[in-house]
Amino acid sequence: MLSHEENELLTRTGPGTPMGNLYRRFWLPALLPTEVPHADSDPIRFRILGEDLIAFRDSNAKVGFIANNCPHRGASLFFGRNEESGLRCVYHGWKFDVAGNCIDMPNEPAESDFRSKVKAVAYPSAEWGGFVWIYMGPPAKQPPLPNYHWCTLPDAAHSQVRKWMQESNYSQGVEGDLDSAHVSFLHRKFGGPERPINYGSPRLTTMETDFGFAYGARRPSGDDHFWRVTTFVLPMFISIPGGQYSGSGHFTLPMDDEHSWWFVVEPPPPLGGEWVLKPGQLTPGDADPAVDPTNGFIDGTWRRIRNKDNDYLIDRQRQRTYNYSGLPGNRVEDAAMTESMGPIYDRTREHLGTTDVAIIFWRRMMLRMARNLEQGIEPSILNDPDRFRAVPLQTTSSQGDFGALWAEHHGGYRDSRLLSR
Repeated sequence: MLSHEENELLTRTGPGTPMGNLYRRFWLPALLPTEVPHADSDPIRFRILGEDLIAFRDSNAKVGFIANNCPHRGASLFFGRNEESGLRCVYHGWKFDVAGNCIDMPNEPAESDFRSKVKAVAYPSAEWGGFVWIYMGPPAKQPPLPNYHWCTLPDAAHSQVRKWMQESNYSQGVEGDLDSAHVSFLHRKFGGPERPINYGSPRLTTMETDFGFAYGARRPSGDDHFWRVTTFVLPMFISIPGGQYSGSGHFTLPMDDEHSWWFVVEPPPPLGGEWVLKPGQLTPGDADPAVDPTNGFIDGTWRRIRNKDNDYLIDRQRQRTYNYSGLPGNRVEDAAMTESMGPIYDRTREHLGTTDVAIIFWRRMMLRMARNLEQGIEPSILNDPDRFRAVPLQTTSSQGDFGALWAEHHGGYRDSRLLSR
């Protein structure tokens, strides 16, 4: 369990918090490009790390992230006019470019230089690997864009990317994805041959790496070992084995302390391959919304139709006869469990066991990094964008030692990346 103070440090990510400062050192996925589809498209509201922003794409097709409140009198720039390379507040006509510079102040005398003294809070953006990214940290510390595995693939901009909103602290979603044991229960379906993954008490081994950490969940499979190796790449990209293509995964980002954004990426298929996902599906484990409309979103929002207010439309008959949960697909199942803990779970009340090793490891690592940053020690991964590259592994092997298994897998992957340059 964590102490109250540790739980506060882990879960609070607003401006000025130690964990919020840590996450602001990284480029973070912020939007899907389709949310700001073309030059001078409508501005949209956006919230991340507890900050209310307006996103817009200017006349030059550059995306801007600017504080919601106009620095003049605080009116929301959501109502602004997106025109001629800037966003103009409709209250008094002040106009700002994507860098937050005030480029026009028509309610002041023509000879006034007041506009040169006013600047809106704005953050850099970049389009990379199919997402629109944001950097919210100190300008002098801005790192290069991260070379996550899929970002460096040919045609990476055409990766399948998705998002949704979850009503709980980001940490609960991260910890759910670092929990290999729950797959044997929550996501189990009845019938068919018994699979190694249904073995509910895997042996977990963790290993800190230059990109974050990896952990292996080992289950028996005849005379061999069934390994599922998950990678956690800083600041919060998790790649779980069994995805459609190698390097798929997702970010769980704080929207604020009680809500989180989930960004999913599926890299382009290899040459000659085809997508497995149907249009609108969130992950391979989800039902197709064309078949089950309740698996989509409430109109005009990123909130799922199946949510805590309707108990996720749980089907008790399905639970008796088809699957363990009575819910349709991994994402709904995971959301139901993590949101049922409440917006921010009090971790002083929990009792962790042997299959919670990876969760414990992640907490200790992130708490250490946040405290180190307060002492001026920057995350070392930011020095090299290639450190963000890693892929998970699922295999049956006679190898029973995780260190040896990981060295062979990750070493071979890194060597192949170097040779492909």
